[in-house]
Amino acid sequence: MRIAVISDIHGNLHALDAVLDSIAGDAPDAVWCLGDLVGYGPRPNRCCTLVAERADVCLIGNHDLGVLGRLDLDDFSVDAAASARWTATVLEDEPRRFLESLEPQSVQEDVALYHASARDPVWEYVLTPFAALASFAASEARVLLVGHSHVALAFGLADKGLETTIAPAGTGLDLSGESRWILNPGSVGQPRDGDARAAYLLLDLEGRRAEYRRVEYPVERTQEEIRERGLPEPLAERLAQGI
Repeated sequence: MRIAVISDIHGNLHALDAVLDSIAGDAPDAVWCLGDLVGYGPRPNRCCTLVAERADVCLIGNHDLGVLGRLDLDDFSVDAAASARWTATVLEDEPRRFLESLEPQSVQEDVALYHASARDPVWEYVLTPFAALASFAASEARVLLVGHSHVALAFGLADKGLETTIAPAGTGLDLSGESRWILNPGSVGQPRDGDARAAYLLLDLEGRRAEYRRVEYPVERTQEEIRERGLPEPLAERLAQGI
């Protein structure tokens, strides 16, 4: 089974369109989304609609929960909270119902899916060896998929210890053997690893391979839409730098 894994779309429709077009060429058996469909970006409704149509599995993320009023926005950054409040005012009924139907974790095909981490599916960033080991300890799955950090990377746990792999475009991983893995596909709509291109992951469960992909999209169009809606300027500026 071949799966396209996406995460952290954040209302960036142009990035999502580019990724879905690329995924269509890969012809996977399924699409899994790890959450944060909204927040930061200017096109929350269409992003929710497309993911509802195209994803076979979808999780809810912390920004989705914030927009729904299920997390205190005082726990978010100033810009994130401002965007969440705006998103809540424009979110239509059907996208809202879709988000409300989701959970922050799931198990599919013996793979554990979390928006954030196995220890804290909503908030914890898996960016350090300590956080990775905590997630391995909290789950029995051999492969764990996480989003939330917007950084494409992998942690491999074997008898020799823990290995961290930063995963730029084209990075391929051999998942055979006895090692356990935490894989983060990176962000579709707001990458934070220095590469402004939209990110996703191709996971081949039978072939035990993973490949990290990046896709160009018209960043300037999303920036224009952010500014047109009066959202915080740093949310537009950062898109061109992938930070």
